[in-house]
Parts: sequence; C-alpha cells; structure tokens
Amino acid sequence: MTLRIIAVGKKHESWVSEGIERYQERLKRPFQIEWVFLPHSSLTDAAARQDESGRILSRINANDYAVLLDEKGKIIDSPALSKLLLVPLETSRQVVVVIGGAYGVDNTVIDRANFVWSLSHLVFPHQLVRLMLAEQIYRAQEIAGGRPYHHE
Repeated sequence: MTLRIIAVGKKHESWVSEGIERYQERLKRPFQIEWVFLPHSSLTDAAARQDESGRILSRINANDYAVLLDEKGKIIDSPALSKLLLVPLETSRQVVVVIGGAYGVDNTVIDRANFVWSLSHLVFPHQLVRLMLAEQIYRAQEIAGGRPYHHE
C-alpha cells in the first residue's frame, strides 16, 4: 500500500519534480507516494470548487483515511503527522492526501476528510505545497523508524 496524493492542477513543474524525486527515492512502504493529478476546472469560484470537489470525492473510497490540506485546518508538528499517517497505514487503510485547486474545495470534501491539516497560516503555491508534503512524508517515515533525520 502507498500514500495516494490527489492534487488538482498540472503535473509537477521541473523545479518541483527534482525536489520531490529526491524524497520519493528515499521512501519505503508504507510511506511510498502515488500521485493522482486532476485537471483544473474550466469554471471559477464556487462552480470550480463544486466541480473539482466532485472529481476528488470520486477518487476516495469509503474505507480510505482522507487528509485534506487546507489553510483553515489544524496545524500539527512533524511527530504528530508521523503518528497521524502511521495509525491508518498499520491497520491497512489507504491514506489519501488531498490538495485542492486554486478555489479550494467545498464542504463535501471537508466533511469527508478524516483530518483537515494546515501546513501554516500562510498560503503557498500548490507546486511548493507538493514539495513540502513530499519532504514531510519522508520526515514522518524517518520519525516512525526512529532515525535521526528529525531533531527535537
């Protein structure tokens, strides 16, 4: 089983791909990443949120543990993220991390999420979020394994 990341938007830009690949090469099951890219909606505002949210939900199964990245979510530290990801993985639940589009997601995705996570009170470009997420998943793996990558 791998972590599935659903991201609305284009595939990684080259400057992001290199960084993501650096961390992905180091990942081992169950922390390996599978990327699913959904194209941006041709609509705007609420209509785009609804369109993209419907397509996101169609990729999440009933038993999946869904983590939504959202600026209004809860801010946690890296050890807490490691535990958050490890618990469902140890019970053989698929973990799905969702990165919504430019207009965010609607309440159907928020309500479906098992956890709504904020990287920061700041807003970041989606490409940068992908890189940060890959690094944090690698860090979570290293924390779970008791390795010295993360320093308290």
